[in-house]
Amino acid sequence: MNEKSILQVLELEKEAQAIYEAAIREAQQLPVDAEKEAQALIDKTRADAQTEGQKLIANAKSEEETAQILTQAEEKVRHFETLASGNMNRAVNYVIARVIGKG
Repeated sequence: MNEKSILQVLELEKEAQAIYEAAIREAQQLPVDAEKEAQALIDKTRADAQTEGQKLIANAKSEEETAQILTQAEEKVRHFETLASGNMNRAVNYVIARVIGKG
């Protein structure tokens, strides 16, 4: 072999070594990058879940408040119906008394 061929072989070996070392560095970096990406995904999922949870809680409170307002309104309606019924009975008795001349 001549000197030129030997220099080419040495240069190829040097390039191969550089490629090998770069591959090793990249292989060592892959788990680190994967862990970072996984943690970012976990953080995003957690944040999304918290936001959704807050919406559900707000909605539940809103539904609870609506149910409470509806219950109060129904109680008022029953109260006024009772009052109206009593007033109706008195009105009917008053009219009957007037018709038959007792009033």
